[in-house]
Amino acid sequence: MLDWFRRGWEHEDPKGWIDSELGGDVYGLESIFEEVGERNLPPPESVDELRQLLAEYLWLEGDDKGDFIRLGEHALRVRTDDDEVDLAYYFVDDDAAAASPDRLAFLLHDTWPLPADAGRSETVFSHSVPVRTVRLAPPGTDCTFSVRLCWQSPDLYRNLDLIGAIQFPGVSLPDLAAHLAVDDPGSHRWPHDVRLLRALVAPGEHDAGRALERYAQLPGYAPSPASLDRAPTHAAVHRETTDLLHAERPTESLIRLDTHIAQVARYIDDFFGFDQWFLFDNRWAATRPDLARSLLRYAAHWDPYER
Repeated sequence: MLDWFRRGWEHEDPKGWIDSELGGDVYGLESIFEEVGERNLPPPESVDELRQLLAEYLWLEGDDKGDFIRLGEHALRVRTDDDEVDLAYYFVDDDAAAASPDRLAFLLHDTWPLPADAGRSETVFSHSVPVRTVRLAPPGTDCTFSVRLCWQSPDLYRNLDLIGAIQFPGVSLPDLAAHLAVDDPGSHRWPHDVRLLRALVAPGEHDAGRALERYAQLPGYAPSPASLDRAPTHAAVHRETTDLLHAERPTESLIRLDTHIAQVARYIDDFFGFDQWFLFDNRWAATRPDLARSLLRYAAHWDPYER
């Protein structure tokens, strides 16, 4: 990683070099190399020197910039924003990727969708990531997880440093819809994403995948029925939600539904692109533990090494 930054010292067109190296723009990254030419900075001889140069000259935006550049021997994590959304970018070398797949596998997975295969016999999945718990069923061996990566989470109105994925202990993914499509007197206290998922499930429906298909038809950056916070009946909030849907799912939206993982990339527009929602249970997670743990971790903090 140090060598990559040192190579950047040699180029007179930092933005063009970054585009050619990384396949696109990285917001603010060219600033460190632009300062090289303007200030005749010597290339860093160590990770400590690179850390000092980044702290002084890398362009960042945000409220707590003192903690937004995190550099170790094998990984650089940077947080900023572009005046519209929070952004994070990462440099990870092969040693870091091999050492911490449970932290990095999701970030390094460069295709969509996530692999769908789930073991028939292996069902035990454990993790140490902070998650929120919604109890829809008695305790059991199964557990379903919900991870929604959206433009602005309605629980805290930002798209990084989310407050954790949601787990439903005792519920497998094939059974989730039936447990949500109820008039639970405590449903108004559920996290926003659970209330939205409940609103997307039709009365009597037993397939959570249909809820994600409807999610892909919702317009806008933060779609939500107006009555979601007022504890409406399930039938009423579902009717209100279906009234918001596009007549057809945008062709750009992507969806993959399998028995133990359902995933959607909902197209917003050409400027913001997509948000994503993953529902998976312990059977999928037991087959892909590193992907599952790293996805849960990304829903808890922007820096995969944080906890």
